[in-house]
Parts: sequence; structure tokens; C-alpha cells
Amino acid sequence: MVTAIPAVGSILEVVCRTTGMGFAAVARVTNDRWVCCAARDNLDFGLKPGGELYVETTICDEIRKSGDAVVIDEVAKNDIFCTHPTPALYGFQSYISMPIVRADGGFWGTLCAIDPQPHALDNPQVTGMFRLFAQLIAHELDMQQQLKEAKAANDALQHRFKGGLGHDMRNTLAAMEAGARLLGKSALDSRGTLIVSEMEASAKKLAAQIADAMKVGG
Repeated sequence: MVTAIPAVGSILEVVCRTTGMGFAAVARVTNDRWVCCAARDNLDFGLKPGGELYVETTICDEIRKSGDAVVIDEVAKNDIFCTHPTPALYGFQSYISMPIVRADGGFWGTLCAIDPQPHALDNPQVTGMFRLFAQLIAHELDMQQQLKEAKAANDALQHRFKGGLGHDMRNTLAAMEAGARLLGKSALDSRGTLIVSEMEASAKKLAAQIADAMKVGG
């Protein structure tokens, strides 16, 4: 879903260029999976879209549980994270991760960035930018879901409409064919014979139109 959002590539580029961070990603985070959906990797970190980390080894897992962003200028000087296993495991000193929350309040994932060097991240400019980008991604995800649901509803409506239309048209066709057969058994003058012939031709045309209509859209 994230790959269908045109702005994501630009968002990650702006994040890295503005903060100096070498790796930025949009991650789908659940209680048992951390999946990279999009990434900008200037560090050769090696994580590409579709790649996964063990969710329990990530700070994003803690963000999923708390719903709060985590911002670290320098791990070595941070009282909370200086002894945390994740920075040592992945080799970063600066870190920022903003939750992506859908309109219904559901946690979806994170917009995050890491770098092996310290960076000034814990300020209103950077956190505000990340929050805005996370909200934009959430909005696009919501729009995708709404479009998907609208298409499914439209497809169902079209299916019901086609079913009803086909039934009505076939009833009309059956009545026309029955009338033509009944008249064909009667003694007809030349004009009557012509009318029956036109009815039969119209019935064949209607049958072809019904067949074509039922093929449209599957």
C-alpha cells in the first residue's frame, strides 16, 4: 500500500537531507512483525522494501505499545537508551521514530530514521516535520482503503444491477419469442408475415445485446 503513495520517496529524501540521517524508512509494525515498506538507505544498512526485522528487537515495537514517538539525539548521552540493546544491535547513535496512526485511531506503523552519528533531532522543527509526514502517510493509507471499499461496493452494485437487468431483458426476450412463435402458427397475409419476421430478427438482436451486456466488466 505504501508503495502506491507517490510522495513517500520524496518524504524519505527530505527526512535524510534535512536531518542528516543516513537511513530512513516507513515500516509496518504489528505485534509480531516489522516490515520495511519503503526506505532510503545512504548507509548500506541493507534493509530494502519487503525486508523484515525481528519486531521484539526494535524500538518501534515499544512505540506500537505506547503510541508515543521516540527521539534520540545521541544514544551514549541518553539516560533511557544508553543501555538499551537495540542501538548496539543495529549500530546507531541517533534515532527518531514517529507513529503512523490511522483515522480510526489504529496504530499502523512508523516513520523512522537512524544514523551511526549523533544528530540534533529533539527539536520542534524536526519532530514537527516527522509528525506532519506521518499524518500525511496515514491520510494516504486511509484514502486507499476508502477507494478500495468504494470499488468493492460499486462492483457489488454493478453485479446486482446486471443480474436484475439481465433477468428483465430475458423476460422481454422470452415474451417476444413466444409471441412470434404464436403468430407464426397463424394464417398471415404478407404484412403479418413481415411483422413476424421483424419480431424474430429483433429477438435475435436483443439476445445478442443481452450476451454482450453480461460480458461487460466480467
